[in-house]
Amino acid sequence: MEIEVITQLVLASLLGALIGLEREYRQKGAGLRTYTLATLGSCLFTIIALKLGILYYRESGINYDPTRIIQAIAMGIGFICGGVIFHQGGTVAGLTTAAALWVSAGIGIAVGTKFYFEAIFASLLTILILSVFRILEERVFKTK
Repeated sequence: MEIEVITQLVLASLLGALIGLEREYRQKGAGLRTYTLATLGSCLFTIIALKLGILYYRESGINYDPTRIIQAIAMGIGFICGGVIFHQGGTVAGLTTAAALWVSAGIGIAVGTKFYFEAIFASLLTILILSVFRILEERVFKTK
């Protein structure tokens, strides 16, 4: 059982690191460590929430809803994301970083709930969106 938890935490960290590597390559402020920690933390809180649910139900019969902790993760990461969005002159910076951090938290939650396929696929999609769509924006819409 503990091996599975270790595997979940490592997988969440690796998936976050993959996204973070793309951000490091683009020299963004939030990179490898930030994304790794966001997915790891989300996964850990999710695992704890699910284990607490089982513990409370078995020991006391208390009706416990682990989805409330998952909701708190989404709100907490939203707070962090709000801090990376800046208004600079007439433009807004940091929206993509905030969105990617938000998705990374979702990936950590997916791993924590043992939705491995969904987590891996979402990670690949995120990397694709961050890298390929950037090229598309630059070439088609001439953003740079």
